[in-house]
Amino acid sequence: MTATASFTQDIKWNDQGLVPAIAQDWQTGEVLMLAWMNEEALQLSISEGRAVYWSRSRQALWRKGEESGHVQNLKELRIDCDADTLLLRVEQIGGIACHTGRRSCFYRKWERSGWQVTDEVLRDPGSIYGKTP
Repeated sequence: MTATASFTQDIKWNDQGLVPAIAQDWQTGEVLMLAWMNEEALQLSISEGRAVYWSRSRQALWRKGEESGHVQNLKELRIDCDADTLLLRVEQIGGIACHTGRRSCFYRKWERSGWQVTDEVLRDPGSIYGKTP
């Protein structure tokens, strides 16, 4: 058994064979996004040194940045105490992690008046993907 195989056996996969994966900027600690990984995505992330996720909507592997160029280079991989969540410490190429053209997917903050947008669009999504998400 390889080290990678035994490593993936330690993870508590959900009943769809997935585990949540939080992407965090490796230098600032800023949380960039949350996605899902299956075992193959995790193994590919380790072997390729970049974030590979499982797209639940497309039911397919998704290499972060394959369309946008906003690749996440994997700097460090961690697992939480319950072994049911992964933390990917990444170098976010191009400074944009969100498909809305923002640095982070967590660009809204709750205030008494409701959800408030806190982060500006760095690049129009239409210019990144050729269509509005």
